[in-house]
Amino acid sequence: MNCSTTTKVVQLLPLFNCLIQPCRGVGKIGFLNLWAGRRRDFSAVRVTKMAWSLENSDGNVETQKATVSPATEDYAQEAIEAIRTGKVIAVPTDTLYGFACDACSAEAVNRIYEIKGRKHTSPLAICVGDVHDIQSYAVTDHLPNGLLDCLLPGPVTLVLRRDESSILEKSLNPGLESIGVRVPDCNFIRVIARGSRSALALTSANLSGQPSSIDIKDFENLWEHCASVYDGGILPAGRAGSTVVDLTKLGKYKILRPGSAKEETVAILERHSLLEDGTGD
Repeated sequence: MNCSTTTKVVQLLPLFNCLIQPCRGVGKIGFLNLWAGRRRDFSAVRVTKMAWSLENSDGNVETQKATVSPATEDYAQEAIEAIRTGKVIAVPTDTLYGFACDACSAEAVNRIYEIKGRKHTSPLAICVGDVHDIQSYAVTDHLPNGLLDCLLPGPVTLVLRRDESSILEKSLNPGLESIGVRVPDCNFIRVIARGSRSALALTSANLSGQPSSIDIKDFENLWEHCASVYDGGILPAGRAGSTVVDLTKLGKYKILRPGSAKEETVAILERHSLLEDGTGD
């Protein structure tokens, strides 16, 4: 097979499974939008690159191989195994690229903080595979019937009261009675969450305080710290991230971050008779 034929075959491969799923929740992203936003050629063959690490105390610089693979179901099992063994991976979501690990592993959670240079006082959200999984980690019985299914999957982070019986690692966001929960409209990360049989700790793939990533090249300097990097293309949702809404109070909502889907989120909340909480508490 010559180079021209190989290129044609590669272009036909389903590289963007995580964005082709049927729309259900808030502000979904379609395959055609992503394809239009993608400007560089991408091969379905795994790529191994050399990433420079920081200098050691003796002045030597080490290199470490970073594995980059397409974010397709063919590589989901590999990602699941990495999560189960306490590793950190980089994955696309329906908004930004993120670092993910087992939320029930104190060592893995601490590793994410180290990679990002983030203070432990800044909380991490969790990601679960399906809406019905949320009740295993957070209190949802005060919410109107059908609300969660209208909001999720989608680019929304729901802040809920942490369930006292939750299996989450106690070192995850210590001292906080609430937890941010995501169910992204992205099949790849949801398959990983389901397969890991745990919640994923999830945060944006960037150094703390730096711009968020919509392309794996945006955080190339951090690849070396991940077990694997999964490429889902250039994400078309922009750098606003998910809309963060506090639903800890009965009958109330509070937008904590506008994000990429504020208007759609507020419309759904108010259709379910929730009122905006303006107390400032």
